[in-house]
Amino acid sequence: MSTTTIPEKPAAEAPSVGGNLRGYIERVRGGDMGALPAVFGLIVLCTAFSILRPVFLSSINFANLFTQGAAITVIAMGLVFVLLLGEIDLSAGFTSGVCAAVLAVTLTNHGQPWYIAVAAAILAGVVIGTLLGSLVAKVGIPSFVVTLAAFLAFQGLLLVLVNEGTNIAIRDQTIIAIENKNLPPALGWGLYIVSVAVYAVVQIVRARRRAGRGLTVDPVTVIAFRVGVIALLGGFAVYALNLERSRNALLVSLKGVPIVVPIVLVLLVFWTFVLRRTAFGRHIYAVGGNAEASRRAGIRVDRIRISAFVICSGMASIGGIIAASQASSVDPNTGGSDVLLFAVGAAVIGGTSLFGGKGRMLDALLGGAVVAVINNGMGLMGYSASVKYIVTGSVLLLAAGVDALSRKRAAASGLR
Repeated sequence: MSTTTIPEKPAAEAPSVGGNLRGYIERVRGGDMGALPAVFGLIVLCTAFSILRPVFLSSINFANLFTQGAAITVIAMGLVFVLLLGEIDLSAGFTSGVCAAVLAVTLTNHGQPWYIAVAAAILAGVVIGTLLGSLVAKVGIPSFVVTLAAFLAFQGLLLVLVNEGTNIAIRDQTIIAIENKNLPPALGWGLYIVSVAVYAVVQIVRARRRAGRGLTVDPVTVIAFRVGVIALLGGFAVYALNLERSRNALLVSLKGVPIVVPIVLVLLVFWTFVLRRTAFGRHIYAVGGNAEASRRAGIRVDRIRISAFVICSGMASIGGIIAASQASSVDPNTGGSDVLLFAVGAAVIGGTSLFGGKGRMLDALLGGAVVAVINNGMGLMGYSASVKYIVTGSVLLLAAGVDALSRKRAAASGLR
């Protein structure tokens, strides 16, 4: 009795390094620029500020960049979900302020422990997101109108929570530590080693799974290059942050990775996984690309829209907690002023499209870094707030223009 052996499906031939490079260049020419403009902008800005103001490269200023941009970056991460749907949330800034006020009132006025206050603040964000999302998805009011109304209403709600202008101090050391304390240097290096190792394992496992399915896999050289770049950048960052930043180390030592950095990175990894590796994430892109086609394919479009607003407001609440930690207080200006503009700008500058269907969590991180570098560098050079606004607005307009031109190029080349 003979048996028939079914041959395994061979893996697709891996392209060479040169083939990968040529493919990337073709995608860029076709309009798929990805994070290239943001990365190029970061390099240009950092180079310029380093030449004009050498103190820009100091260890203490390097640490300031992380802490100054953390809240904006986190809020921008939430906005990516809404922007992917082609919607907008103009209330995200004051949502963060309202949730920060809930945190402060729960901590200071009611004397609750920090974890109860954090849970209350995040719950407030979830409730706000559910309300906004329901008005958009179920009632059919345009998100611009809904969130503009919320933008105005939440300013009043914030005033109510802080008693028409009272500054509520935050004294809980756990909350204050988020933005104002650092990890021990050894722990920072430990987290760096674990992070690089996990990233390398994920890249290898992904390549093997693709090979097992007969899909094209990247050459080992390309995978090693990615891991090497992450290891190099991460190692430099940890080294720089572990340098002594105190002017009098005998009295007080100031070194180590700020606690807020691993918090932001955990959020980045988690939401990246959600967008790229889950059905929910694929549905987000599908609805943003074509809502009607998604509905006909069986996707519950209303639920996806509501969920996106819930995530956006939930992330805004975390951004509000970070902002409250940085200031060690909450006042009527928390979440106001330029917070929303910078958060939306961060997402768009990083590469997320205002037209929906295109964007990544990494965009918020890169865009947040660009915004932080502009504010920090121009502050070191002594420019006024007016100049900062003009430059940041110009960069945002440039990013939106690049996005529009990229979409036209992609449509013309048949990539979209």
